[in-house]
Amino acid sequence: KMVDPTLAEMGKNLNEAMKMLEDNQRKVEEENEKKYARKDIPGPLQGSGQDMVSILQLVQNLMHGEEEEETSQAYRLQNVGEQGHMALLGHSLAAYISVLDRERLRKLTTRILSDTTLWLCRLFRYENGSAYYHEDDREGLLKICRLVIHTRYEDYTVEGFNMLYTKQPVIYISSAARTGLGQALCNQLGLPLSCMCRVPCNTMFGSQHQMDVALLDRLIKDDIESGKLPLLLVANAGTPGAGHTDKLGRLKELCEQYNMWLHVEGVNLATLALGYVSSSVLAATKCDSMTLTLGSWLGLPAVPAVTLYRHEDPSLSLAAGLTSSQPVEKLRALPLWLSLQYLGHDGIVERIKHASQLSQRLLENLKNLDFIKTSVEDELSSPVVVFRFFREYSNRDQTSHAAQASTIQHPIISSERHIYDTFNQWLGEQLGQLVPASGVDVVELEDEGTCVRFSPLMTSAVLGTEIQDVDQLVDCLKMKIPVLTSTLQLREEFEQEVRRTVGLLYIEDLSWPGLGVVRYNYHSDGKNDDKQEKELEKINTELLKKLNELESDLTFSLGPEFGGQKNCVYIGMVTEDLDVSELVETIAATGREIEENSRLLENMTEVVRKGIQEAQLQLQKANEERLLEEGLLRQIPVVGSVLNWFSPFQASPKGRTFNLTAGSLESTESTYLSKAQGTGTTPPPTPTSSLAKQRLPGQKIFKRSLRSSDAFSETSSVSHCDDLEKMDQRPLTLYSGQEQGPLETEKTEKHKEVAQATKTDSEDIQSDKSPNDCTKVEEQESQR
Repeated sequence: KMVDPTLAEMGKNLNEAMKMLEDNQRKVEEENEKKYARKDIPGPLQGSGQDMVSILQLVQNLMHGEEEEETSQAYRLQNVGEQGHMALLGHSLAAYISVLDRERLRKLTTRILSDTTLWLCRLFRYENGSAYYHEDDREGLLKICRLVIHTRYEDYTVEGFNMLYTKQPVIYISSAARTGLGQALCNQLGLPLSCMCRVPCNTMFGSQHQMDVALLDRLIKDDIESGKLPLLLVANAGTPGAGHTDKLGRLKELCEQYNMWLHVEGVNLATLALGYVSSSVLAATKCDSMTLTLGSWLGLPAVPAVTLYRHEDPSLSLAAGLTSSQPVEKLRALPLWLSLQYLGHDGIVERIKHASQLSQRLLENLKNLDFIKTSVEDELSSPVVVFRFFREYSNRDQTSHAAQASTIQHPIISSERHIYDTFNQWLGEQLGQLVPASGVDVVELEDEGTCVRFSPLMTSAVLGTEIQDVDQLVDCLKMKIPVLTSTLQLREEFEQEVRRTVGLLYIEDLSWPGLGVVRYNYHSDGKNDDKQEKELEKINTELLKKLNELESDLTFSLGPEFGGQKNCVYIGMVTEDLDVSELVETIAATGREIEENSRLLENMTEVVRKGIQEAQLQLQKANEERLLEEGLLRQIPVVGSVLNWFSPFQASPKGRTFNLTAGSLESTESTYLSKAQGTGTTPPPTPTSSLAKQRLPGQKIFKRSLRSSDAFSETSSVSHCDDLEKMDQRPLTLYSGQEQGPLETEKTEKHKEVAQATKTDSEDIQSDKSPNDCTKVEEQESQR
């Protein structure tokens, strides 16, 4: 039982806080959405203070309140479990323990540090080692570099950089190491970048992600001959990208030969805790130092990384910062000390073993999939699985087939490499969205290009990945492979069809994961560039809208938010039953219809404007003629009224109506005689095509029928039967017109009726004005 009431209260408060933050998150968020809507804006500190519940609710709202939709990444912290709570409790305990008296604090921190170091050295087979605990995983290597500098330069403590100036140190790093690692070391150590030597990987023999040992030997000899001092070598037991392990045994021999320090890091170091360890990783136990990132391996939040090292001079370790005389510094190991005790030796090994089984399960399934190429170091056991989609053509000869198969190992200096990178980027993103618990991500490798990576040692403990998640990942991959192969196969045919079609322009965008990009060309007719650009944008935007209204399985969009072409239609992934010719013809026909409607509207606007001007002139002339017929006396205000009373003047109202169909002005006398407005010439009905595409019941647009699907081949996606080819002789303009024609005809009729009614009413009002001076002024104003 816990004796100290403060510790009991601390554990109770932590449990309550974690429960409040994790349980019923959505309910708490909805209740406090309005209350904390603008808490992200800094404000004054409240004078009266707040209770713990209100503060924790604010923290919870800040953690989850800005999410517009539920995403899988928003729940990663919910899988910390009990061992995560122990790690979080360690930080609270560290703050409490730091207030103890100095003697008690020294004894407690020494015990914590000794226990944790002993457990880790035994767990990862690193005998007689010391440990340095640090928050940044690069900080351990930085301290090791300082230790080696103090060791190799005896007077460095007194002379400082003068010692380095006389004999420049050299640090060797693999080209497959983490990006920016060498520059970060030089910046922190105050060394020029010339002190950093990047060692290329193998190009002829062995893994292309392993350091070239022979070339490293030559580089070291050249540096020694030039008066430099080889200081340290950073090797990988699991490269950041592909997870390959350097030849650590040979590298250790080379370092002993030239009196260099060997430091190893990488995810594969976690397998040292297993019963069976590959010989390549087992060699890491003989290195001078290694960095372990236990937080991601075991799913422990906020625990420090650990650098294990061997060195006999404690004074130099103290000078380098690997050890500290301050007891508070030793409390960094407290969260790890608690978590390791909670998991136990068997629990730690079980988590690492589970992650290795997940990668092995995926690797075995990938071997049975076509068009999937793996890039793993060991086919039997690889903690990191890297794969990519790559299509081989079975109808080629053996030499061509072998050349295609080898492209996974050699760069493709062509657009094909870029296309495969784009497709694999899309594949990785799709798999990550469909199976978020798998933790797959996309990685860029120098030789293979864009690949999908599955590294359960880094993600499974946090995400709670299980065997069924791997099986679901394989099932999703099986669903996506036919889509990728079909899109890749039909992409070239789509380009050829677009280039043969008048009015369409094919836009080559290798970074678009889909069938392709097309733009409808607008015939400018001498318009300036700005107006032409606006018309082009208007037509293609309307084209995209109408394509999306069609009942098809295709995805039409404006393309990526950044970096895409303007005024284009982007077509997404497709299936093998796509009728490319029908798709292209429909796009062209719809674009032409939109352009014609746009031109018709422009012409109608011009005709109406000219008709109004002509009507104004005719009405003005008719008014002058009426004044002559009535005589001068009738225009005098009083006399005219008396004269009109004795002898009324009968004049038929004269107006004008505008016939949009004929484009001419007509008199309104027939309208007043028949007491009804004539409709003029009836426009011809929209023609319908009897040769429109025949479809089976339930068959969607752009889909080939079953008969033509049976005739599908790799060289052509369109193989229609003879009877269907005769039906498709005419272009699909009529087909598009069937859907859009009635809508446009209805719009035209509405324009005509509104224009006729407006013209008739306004002109009749002008004709019926009373003959006096006031009406003349009003008549002139209305004419203007």
